[in-house]
Amino acid sequence: MEKVRFGIIGIGNMGSGHCQNLEAGKVKEGVLAAVCDISEERREWARKNLSPDVQIFENTDQFFANAKVDAVIIAVPHYFHPPLAIEALSHGLHVISEKPAGVYTKQVREMNAAAKASDRVFGMMFNQRTNPVYQKVKDLIDSGELGEMKRVVWIITDWYRSQSYYNSGGWRATWSGEGGGVLLNQCPHQLDLWQWICGMPSRVRAFMQYGKCRDIEVENDVTAYAEYPNGATGLFITSTHETPGTNRLEISGDRGKIVVENNTITFWRNRVGEKQFNEEYTGGFGNPECWKIEVPAPGPNPQHVGILNNFCSCVLHGTPLLAPGEEGIRGLSISNALHLSDWTGEWVDPSNFDEDLFYELLQEKIRNSTVDKKDTKAVTFNTEGTY
Repeated sequence: MEKVRFGIIGIGNMGSGHCQNLEAGKVKEGVLAAVCDISEERREWARKNLSPDVQIFENTDQFFANAKVDAVIIAVPHYFHPPLAIEALSHGLHVISEKPAGVYTKQVREMNAAAKASDRVFGMMFNQRTNPVYQKVKDLIDSGELGEMKRVVWIITDWYRSQSYYNSGGWRATWSGEGGGVLLNQCPHQLDLWQWICGMPSRVRAFMQYGKCRDIEVENDVTAYAEYPNGATGLFITSTHETPGTNRLEISGDRGKIVVENNTITFWRNRVGEKQFNEEYTGGFGNPECWKIEVPAPGPNPQHVGILNNFCSCVLHGTPLLAPGEEGIRGLSISNALHLSDWTGEWVDPSNFDEDLFYELLQEKIRNSTVDKKDTKAVTFNTEGTY
């Protein structure tokens, strides 16, 4: 094939953005061929705004039976990501899913197994991995420039959401509608970058507040402590009710400290590593010589378009994926572990926790969910994954 023919399932906020990028020719080796949405309002939008040769379907049964596509972009509510990815793979289609990978890891493991058993390309829309700032920070750590990590602190509280935002859909900020709050809706990118750059923590302990300053049932204020295999520690703080908020990533290591804020990288670099300085210095009070360096991170930040261009290149030319779909479970494992820690009051290992217990407690919250049953947008899907 010369170009990848995309079908998009779900053309709400994110899906319509992908439509527009493809229609505008921003994805050089991709073309929009079909869309699917259960909402007549969204299908009418497609008829008015998309090329007349784009196929429009009202449900996935019709889509999978008749869409002339090579790949599927999944941009529907969180619970549907794994079942729709599995169905698309079973039809021999390449798949790229919006974040998060799913709501619970048991479901995502099934998706990953289906992808592994197929010969199709499976990607995740982790568009923050295209940001040259985070790519440079990862390089500084992977290359050993920072030395062994001692501590990572990420304060990400600039996700401000008003009550009117939550009121805009009965499914929003509910256990049955989204499966969680700030960790599942706003923060999957940061959780992915956290593990992408720093690796998986060995255990976490979380403290959450639910509906703080808002009439919602899910978490919108999270403080989490993490420990790493080498003894390093971490702190992750996020919320949706603070303004003005902060987005500051600070990583300390043997060779200094990296701070990312306002899309810039500042590296306080020790001329001599702290461990060596401590072993050799005999003067009592003192510190190693330290240089403040503004680290350039040149290059474009193509975001969603960059992920789609990379995905097409993988399908057509075998280029390695920047965001493999199988890696989506890592950030979700941290998210599930944080929830489980708060629910049980215990430490949790994100790489080895009781997935059955998590699922059981989640189902309990879903049964008690206050989702508006009269809101048709809230009840067009369920946790078993029908769309």
